[in-house]
Amino acid sequence: MVGRIRAWHQRHWRDRSRVEKVEVQSRVIWRCSTWFFFISWDVPFVIQDLRPEPLARALAWAVLATGAVQAFQGLRAHRDTLDQYLGRGVASRRPLVVAGVLCLVSIALLAALYAVHGIKDTELILVLVYVVLPFGMTYSMLTTPWKFLLRSALLAVPTAVAFTLAGVPAARVVSLALAVALSGAYNLLVSRCGAWTLSVMWESDRARETEARLAVAEERLRFGRDMHDVLGRNLAVIALKAELAVQLAQRGRPEAVAQMVEVQRIAQESQKEVREVVRGYREADLGVEIEGARGVLEAAGIGCDFSGPADGLPGEAQSALGWVVREATTNVLRHGDARAVAIRLALTERTATLVVENDGVPERPAGTPGSGLAGLRERLSAIGGTLEAGPAGGGLFRLTAEVPR
Repeated sequence: MVGRIRAWHQRHWRDRSRVEKVEVQSRVIWRCSTWFFFISWDVPFVIQDLRPEPLARALAWAVLATGAVQAFQGLRAHRDTLDQYLGRGVASRRPLVVAGVLCLVSIALLAALYAVHGIKDTELILVLVYVVLPFGMTYSMLTTPWKFLLRSALLAVPTAVAFTLAGVPAARVVSLALAVALSGAYNLLVSRCGAWTLSVMWESDRARETEARLAVAEERLRFGRDMHDVLGRNLAVIALKAELAVQLAQRGRPEAVAQMVEVQRIAQESQKEVREVVRGYREADLGVEIEGARGVLEAAGIGCDFSGPADGLPGEAQSALGWVVREATTNVLRHGDARAVAIRLALTERTATLVVENDGVPERPAGTPGSGLAGLRERLSAIGGTLEAGPAGGGLFRLTAEVPR
């Protein structure tokens, strides 16, 4: 049983992103709140001190049954309207109409029960607030806040009519109608504000993913632009000289050899320039990379903490570890759901050890390393270094790189 619960937790909860977890939590709160109000307000206030007359009992059970149907049907309608508010489809208007009809039926039954049995003012107000809740939570997300407040206040009219016919004094009718009218503000706060918060979080999450993809695309474009600047002119010269050499060779002219020698020289120079571009692209200063990682992560809402010496490493080791920081930061932004990242650098007489640790990473099956980590291992092994990466327990992911000094 424990294993099943743990598997369900990992499959349905730990692998979700932070925004998905917040949405699940919000939906659970909305469901629990509706049923909580029904059980704690509607049920006890309706059945307490109930008279034994058959009509009073029948009306009480009718009120409770309608209230339970309101909770069940209202939550289903709220789920569809929330999906529409978050841009995941279009909700049908029929559930909203049903929720409104159930609300009016509950008000009428409650007024009839009052006429037969009688309910205290405070208890009656609480029951009315619940009766309006399922309909208000749904309708609050289908229109603008001000329109919702004005239209939900119209429920005070049938409430006043029903309880006036039930024989409620005018002063009490006004208080009941006012409670129903003002309950719209509570519904707006509970439902619409929570949905708005979810929409903002989803928009922020999509913006962060887009920013990460654009950063990768921009870096590729920069590298492609540098390569074009280096090779474009040289390849054009090589093509022209090769064509000239072919023409001279066809005519039996000895100058063709000189042209091919020139082609060879330009090709060798181009090869050297490409190596310089790649070397400049791959080499990085560790301090600059750490500051850049901190700025990018904090811009994405992820805390970044660094501890260790600021200098004392040769250029080759700095370049390798700087690339480790760059790749780790990219992985956190693209694949993880971290809230905090810790970068630690430790130096000994012979080695330098860099540890990058972040939380909020779902556990992934072993044996599926990414190409970025494989490239880092190759780069570090070329200078005698090592790289280890994997879950560290407790939702942490740790990347450890060690290079000789």
